[in-house]
Amino acid sequence: MNIHEYQAKQLLKEYGVNVLDGGVAYTPAEARAAAEKLGGPVFVVKSQIHAGGRGKGKFKEAAAGEAGGVRVVKSVDDVEANATQMLGNTLVTHQSGAEGKEVKRVYIEDGCDIASELYLAFLIDRATDSVTIMASTEGGMDIETVAEETPEKILTVSIDPTTGIMPFHTRQVAFGLGLKGAQIKACSKILASMYKAFVELDASMLEINPLVVTGDDDLVALDAKMNFDSNALYRQKAVMEMRDEDEEDAMELEASKHDLNYIKLDGTIGCMVNGAGLAMGTMDIIKLYGGEPANFLDVGGGATKERVTEAFKLILSDSNVEGILVNIFGGIMRCDVIADGVVAAAREVSLNVPLVVRLEGTNVEQGKKILSESGLPIITADNLADAAEKVVKAVKEAA
Repeated sequence: MNIHEYQAKQLLKEYGVNVLDGGVAYTPAEARAAAEKLGGPVFVVKSQIHAGGRGKGKFKEAAAGEAGGVRVVKSVDDVEANATQMLGNTLVTHQSGAEGKEVKRVYIEDGCDIASELYLAFLIDRATDSVTIMASTEGGMDIETVAEETPEKILTVSIDPTTGIMPFHTRQVAFGLGLKGAQIKACSKILASMYKAFVELDASMLEINPLVVTGDDDLVALDAKMNFDSNALYRQKAVMEMRDEDEEDAMELEASKHDLNYIKLDGTIGCMVNGAGLAMGTMDIIKLYGGEPANFLDVGGGATKERVTEAFKLILSDSNVEGILVNIFGGIMRCDVIADGVVAAAREVSLNVPLVVRLEGTNVEQGKKILSESGLPIITADNLADAAEKVVKAVKEAA
């Protein structure tokens, strides 16, 4: 789960990370009030969407101007004017996709005397089974660009989970960033606070980009991004209250309500599978036979007829879907339950695209019987390769 910048800063401030004063606004009038409370003389107006690259982004509406989604202004009037341009308009960044995201709130923040910009992040490194610090002197840039063009400028420090963050970790990072004097102490404090927040809040990623060194040698988190482990949200009530469903894909949000693991993709062949590994293999073999998967959808090992029905309806709600492949290996999940759900959903939504079903495992014969006696134009397959070949062929013939 993602949250907005201002929410991440709110959490980090509670853990002792130095952030600038600011206020969130949903209307131009609220933006003006927030600026008046801050006092100025310099303000920053920031679009709040779940996508990076806001400063370099472009608004679809000409009325929103050409200055991007993050703007430095020098008067309360300019704060209100820029908030008016941003709110309700769609911001397109390199992370938002071509469709962009509508700006429904802005963050009004104090200006800052910036001497230099750094990059700092905590993430889970599965290769080392540890929380890892990533740091770079190239703050303000996309870390992917730095990794590609100047990888030597990225410092990584792994933290043993049995000891947690130690002073030698923070010193290694501070020295690696070229900090001196009071800056080292400030950096160590921020790193310790970030680690504590990362662990206690069940974060999967915590990024400050840029972390700025100010003119008086202080360190300030000028931007912040946090992602959280969805499996741990049940114990993170405060984080869950920050969830912005407007920023989430509508189909993925609907899937979560039915305990379905769903990710929308750009292809034309919908997939319904039980098990994440099998789902990945199904998508791969669809591509092998010349098709493109329209989604990742794992119904889980203990899905009910009702959940299968909802999964099927979810696939068909995607207008790009031109065919469906159901691939089930029945273990805990019974093939007859899957078959009942597929038949029920196909009848409810008036199936109008080719449907290929491959069943194997528990109660497979009962499942195949249900499909054959349904009276629906369902294409059965003997194995996964046969199923992929048939669905790709059926989609091409129907085009």
